[in-house]
Amino acid sequence: MGWAVTPAQMAIAWLLAQGEDMVPIPGTKRRQYLEENVAAVEIELTAAELEQLDAVAPQGAAAGDRYADMSTVNR
Repeated sequence: MGWAVTPAQMAIAWLLAQGEDMVPIPGTKRRQYLEENVAAVEIELTAAELEQLDAVAPQGAAAGDRYADMSTVNR
């Protein structure tokens, strides 16, 4: 499987494939990246591709605290 897309495009396409109630909100400072992000709407992932992506990054794999232990801050 050889995708000719950027990582951001893949992430947006994957998110869009998760359901009608999912809305990606990518941020960028450059028009080029805005155009790339918008182009991700045209990417249609197959069920097999979605399975492969889920195998590589299963649900919960990136779960955790947003910040390291901050219990000593502002003491």
